Amino acid sequence: MGIWSHIPRQLLLWCLCSILENAGWSPLEASARQWSIGSSSAAMLPLWCAGPRGRDMLPVVYQVTKYDPADRDDRGYYIGAEDSISDHGRVEAAYLDAAAAFAEDTAVTHLTIRDPAIAGFINFGLEAPIDGHGLSGLFPSDLTGYHDGAQVGLSTGLELLRAMLRDSGAWCRLEVEGRFFLHVGYDQYMYIGSTESCEQAVARTRALGLFPQRLDMSPCDPSFDEPGEQRCADDAFWAELTDLVNRHGSVLLEEGYVTNASRWCRLDATNISIVRAGLTPRARLLVWPDLCTDVAAVLRAVPREGLIELVWENQDEYITSFLADDEDHAQLPAQLARARAAMILPMTVDERSPLLAGVLPDDDGVLRARWTP
Repeated sequence: MGIWSHIPRQLLLWCLCSILENAGWSPLEASARQWSIGSSSAAMLPLWCAGPRGRDMLPVVYQVTKYDPADRDDRGYYIGAEDSISDHGRVEAAYLDAAAAFAEDTAVTHLTIRDPAIAGFINFGLEAPIDGHGLSGLFPSDLTGYHDGAQVGLSTGLELLRAMLRDSGAWCRLEVEGRFFLHVGYDQYMYIGSTESCEQAVARTRALGLFPQRLDMSPCDPSFDEPGEQRCADDAFWAELTDLVNRHGSVLLEEGYVTNASRWCRLDATNISIVRAGLTPRARLLVWPDLCTDVAAVLRAVPREGLIELVWENQDEYITSFLADDEDHAQLPAQLARARAAMILPMTVDERSPLLAGVLPDDDGVLRARWTP
């Protein structure tokens, strides 16, 4: 992933548009086909339908911004005075008020967190991430309750919206399946979908000094996410995992509970059922070989260049991981001086191959989490 930090977001997303066009996906009407992804210059990018024609979508979708459409040049670039980061004040409050108005018009009082994430090794936000990712006071420090499928009240949803507008490090989609969604893109672009006309909310949004614009769909629609196969972590998955433990003695389980965060534990024949019962709903599970107790050998195997993930166990038997690039490699011996065991995981997709991978289904056995191992 390290190379992506050196590529402008504009270039990455222009490439995405080219891929979508070549795949036969169609652009929206010219009046609603651009959205901002840049910094204060607010470079513009064509907006494309996120999926094949005929895909079921909510009938009412609005883009809500502080950017006056009159302040764009003939190429669609924003040339006005509004900054692309939150003012943490009056304008930010207007965004929250507008979102609440759309929720009220749709009779929404609770929202479901979908696809939650926190800032990782590379952050594309315009503001630096903060401690707690903007979630302090909303969730415990271990992020219990911040997971895919968790329901929160509207007031908590609006505070999540505030954190996303501030680029504090947290991001998620807020949805009511089949009725409502609230998405946040780059540069203070907010997208709201509803089954209702929301005429009162639109009027309220304009009165707040913001600019609502009809779209066919949100550019943050999950159809944009990278597709991939999922395996359900059902009874058959756990039977296979038990067999791995019986053959290897112990294995390492990585529980991905939000994007860019994981918990690690060693599985053996005595704790599989206990660990299974305590996993976060809809977590992604990756099973790896156990750590190597020859820490010196692990350090010798660190490549001279490139990004790696180093997993290690301290003297208290706590297992954690961190990403290290070229500049960090010289400090790794000191970092692991008191490690009991360690392992290097490559970051390239072709080389990163767990022994087993799956995604937890809901209690009814249906797999609803969208991420793929």
